[in-house]
Amino acid sequence: MELQRKNPAVQPAGPLDGGYGWFIVLSTFLVFGLTFGVIKSFGVFFVEVHNYFATTATASSWITSISVATVHFGAPVGSALSAYFGHRPVVMAGGLLSSIGMVAGSYAQDLLQLYITVGFLTGFGYALTWTPTVTMLGWYFEKRRPVANALASTGECMLTFILTPSFQFMVDQYSWRGAMLILGALQLNLCLCGALLKPLYRHVPPKVLAEEKEHELELLTQPHIDSKSSERSDSKKTDPLKVKIIRYVDYTLIANARFMVYSMFGVFAALGFFAPSLFLVPYARSQGVEEYQAAALMSISAVLDLLGRVLFGWVANLRLVKTVHQLIVTVVLLGIVLLFCPLATTFTQLALFSAGYGLVFGATVAIHITVLAEVVGVERLGSALGFFMLIRSSGGLLGPPLAGIFIDRMSDYSAGFLMAGVALLVSALFLLVLEQMNKKGTKKEKDINSENGKGHEDLKHRNYGYRKS
Repeated sequence: MELQRKNPAVQPAGPLDGGYGWFIVLSTFLVFGLTFGVIKSFGVFFVEVHNYFATTATASSWITSISVATVHFGAPVGSALSAYFGHRPVVMAGGLLSSIGMVAGSYAQDLLQLYITVGFLTGFGYALTWTPTVTMLGWYFEKRRPVANALASTGECMLTFILTPSFQFMVDQYSWRGAMLILGALQLNLCLCGALLKPLYRHVPPKVLAEEKEHELELLTQPHIDSKSSERSDSKKTDPLKVKIIRYVDYTLIANARFMVYSMFGVFAALGFFAPSLFLVPYARSQGVEEYQAAALMSISAVLDLLGRVLFGWVANLRLVKTVHQLIVTVVLLGIVLLFCPLATTFTQLALFSAGYGLVFGATVAIHITVLAEVVGVERLGSALGFFMLIRSSGGLLGPPLAGIFIDRMSDYSAGFLMAGVALLVSALFLLVLEQMNKKGTKKEKDINSENGKGHEDLKHRNYGYRKS
């Protein structure tokens, strides 16, 4: 990407739907696992940190909460830096920062130090790795994008399945500090993921590229242009500073109503996404389940999560139904499953809950990035992903501590699952609003096309009459 920045005659090529793209899938697979997979497995550390510092569930949950929020909040930074420096160096720097944060956290003497190291430093490292990698995956795939996104996201499930019992074993053998130190070394593999990110290039004559870029940025800076006025407004010169900023951070997305509605879905979904995985192990332990059985629940959830992502990613790729319709159904089901969690009190019942939760969670996350690409278009996916994560950060930040407040007040971990279920059902309402906006937009587009077609017919008849005379 350094070549791309210095040489204006080079820019990313179109999607290839295969070839080296499968190595990008592998890289994204590992990034998902070493970021969100680690976050989901952190419930094992939660119990140990909670007991070691003799603190409340709310205070301990801020570690994961700050990490999740920083991943989201730092996403636009990762997007902008990768657009300027290139995806590969940014992801490798993020992997190094993630490792440093985790290693430093193993020496923490209080919760504040864990907030700064594991929460902020590691979370920001995750932001620098996750956003650029997922963006590049979108560049390499078009027709197979739903399947590619689903396969890549299974890394979160696979590593959750492996890491949760492994963390429990390491904690038993080396204490939570030793286990965290090993995890810091493991995070260095994110640097290898960055090394796999090979840019796509196509050569374009400088003059042609300049014209393409100017026209593209004209349209981006004026997102509400209608078809009748586009020719007049495209002839105007844009502000050079505005053009330069939008090249790296497309802030005009905040004027896109459909994008903002989808972002609000993300806020409420994030309230419910991260709390269950954090509190599942503690809830099982509070019900008298043995520690390794409690850790196994996360592994069960991860296996069904994997199945859900692959299966429903494949279903989305068949285009049998609209992707947004599929997302609405899975989000509603996920909220309902979480509301039933308090009914599970034995290991067998909790195993069934974990399986159901994992399957529907996987079905949900397998397609939500695909829906985002459909909302804004793949050309704006990098900036859109960054802004989406930024807006969603409020939900990721508040979700675990809000669940922790309910848990502390009711002295029952099941309260956290009830809160998460309600938040997800509310998020589904925004998807319904988005679908109504899509229907209105489609109807308006048909009306415009119909008017244009009628105008062409009238023009043809007038021209025919002129020739006849």
